[in-house]
Amino acid sequence: MIDLHTHSIFSDGELIPAELARRAFAMGYGAIAITDHMDQSNIDLIIPRIVKAVSALKNHVSIEIIPGAEITHVPPSLIPDMVKEARKLGAKIVVVHGESIVEPVAEGTNRAAIEAGADILAHPGLISNDDLLFAKEKGITLEITARKGHSLSNGHVAKWALNLGIPLILNTDAHSPSDLITKNFARQILMSAGIEDKEIDSIFQHAEKLVKKALGG
Repeated sequence: MIDLHTHSIFSDGELIPAELARRAFAMGYGAIAITDHMDQSNIDLIIPRIVKAVSALKNHVSIEIIPGAEITHVPPSLIPDMVKEARKLGAKIVVVHGESIVEPVAEGTNRAAIEAGADILAHPGLISNDDLLFAKEKGITLEITARKGHSLSNGHVAKWALNLGIPLILNTDAHSPSDLITKNFARQILMSAGIEDKEIDSIFQHAEKLVKKALGG
């Protein structure tokens, strides 16, 4: 299992990074990104701490841990600078909190995330055709999510991303230990979004490529 969207106590998650990584490993994870919620108020506090934790743990655990960020509810016009700052501070996976249908995310957030070159556009909701085509052009990965509520639009995202050849990833958006899932359950979520077996395998392979890129491979 690879999961590139999770939260620790540095935002609204329940676990410190060490316990999150340990519990993920026990669930069969091979790699995990810690992508806590950030805006201008905390980005310079959280990313260095995640980087420090990952650096301390990496030679002592059997799971790849990647420092990341989830830029959340930031006005679209400010997202490009936030993505640049996150990378400068050491985030290897930058996620933007997309226009989920269950939260009042500002219109234009999906577009701004794509324009900024975020690694993953999380739970993009009823993403428009124009934004889908732009994501394809920019090579942005769209998220199929296991998160309650956000997952309501998985079918829409899966259908159009697959039709247009846009890369997908399955993430949990985990906030607590019970949110972590097995790879078999991840496969069931993808199937429930209307994705066939051969396409599911390519989604898992794409996740491996993102991990390799994040680790400098």
